[in-house]
Amino acid sequence: MAYLSMGEAHRRITDYLNRFSDAVFCQNVSSLKQLLSFSSNSPFLISLADALNLFQDANRLIKQSDKYSQFGDIIVPLFRSLQNYRTGNLVESYHAFEKSANAFIQEFRNWESAWALEALYVLAYEIRVLAERADRELASSGKSPEKLKAAGSFLMKVFGVLAGKGAKRVGALYVTCQLFKIYFKLGTVHLCRSVIRSIETARIFDFEEFPTRDKVTYMYYTGRLEVFNENFPAADQKLSYALMHCNPRNETNIRYVSSVFDAYALHLLDRNSPDVSLMILKYLIPVKLSIGILPKDSILQKYNLDEYSNIVQALRRGDLRLLRQALQEHEDQFLRSGVYLVLEKLELQVYQRLLKKIYIIQKQKDPSKAHQMKLEVIVKALKWLEMDMDVDEVECIVAILIYKNLVKGYFAHKSKVVVLSKQDPFPKLNGKPVNS
Repeated sequence: MAYLSMGEAHRRITDYLNRFSDAVFCQNVSSLKQLLSFSSNSPFLISLADALNLFQDANRLIKQSDKYSQFGDIIVPLFRSLQNYRTGNLVESYHAFEKSANAFIQEFRNWESAWALEALYVLAYEIRVLAERADRELASSGKSPEKLKAAGSFLMKVFGVLAGKGAKRVGALYVTCQLFKIYFKLGTVHLCRSVIRSIETARIFDFEEFPTRDKVTYMYYTGRLEVFNENFPAADQKLSYALMHCNPRNETNIRYVSSVFDAYALHLLDRNSPDVSLMILKYLIPVKLSIGILPKDSILQKYNLDEYSNIVQALRRGDLRLLRQALQEHEDQFLRSGVYLVLEKLELQVYQRLLKKIYIIQKQKDPSKAHQMKLEVIVKALKWLEMDMDVDEVECIVAILIYKNLVKGYFAHKSKVVVLSKQDPFPKLNGKPVNS
């Protein structure tokens, strides 16, 4: 660090105080956002942190001026947080930042208009990111990570402030999405239910009045929740909404940090960029597969979703071995995204496809007997796929297929034959999940 005089340190601190008070008095939210965004690592905030660590009497400067002192409850802990942030003491930085953010919320309540909403977004984002980093610091020193949970409690308080009448309520969905990120990170996704109920059932909210970027993020996370709950029609609706309304040129739709200076700046990409859609497709594709809709190979290639290629081929061919190999090869990846069990249940569709291929071959050889399928033939087909099963196991699987309405027919137990319906023996799912 270059030499910093006491006079220069005093000037930097005074400059920040003037910018902060001017931003509030003039309701300049663009300027205020930049003054609160630690994660931007802007040269201005870095130089301010160095000045604060040299000039230890900043509190006196604030108290001596009426212009500054009215914001003292916000700025004093904010300065302390910035100092600790600069020196890498992230736990103490979080404590001070939360205190500052609480003071800001009190001021925000008193402002009649929603002019500072974007600044509140910055606080909500920063407290989550700072909490994650503070928890990593705690974990590395053998202590219990607890700051992200505390950040969730703070954001619930912010949600309560926004969940009222007036222009401020449009900010509730952004805060909800930050809460989702915390709950997913902590593995406490059941906590999402209360805020979802507030958004979807409270009369004060009109979903269409929220910004598109927040609606996309909300549908992405609630779609993921429906995947975990195996409510595939709802997951399909929500994730499809997110994909349809997500502009690939604007990565803030999924709240990426994309600018070095402003963490909320728009990042314009090529129209065909896969980065935004990829996050959605990683969950939408398993959902579509579960309701019998297979993606084109060109889609998988465009978005580099190679992990699904063999799964799709297995469904097309009725190749159980290929499905299991694909699941084993990408097991860690599928488990991390929470879709492994969803994909594993595709086995029934693979069995259905295998039986349908046997039926087609039999129909070509002898149309009059195509609807009579010997279980021994299915055993041989599976053996050719290097899947060893006996007749009893196959009979059990076919019984499940009939029960799930993937096959229409009945058993002739004495002759070990499944008699298929002459009309539509292999019903299509047509966008509906397999019967549970």
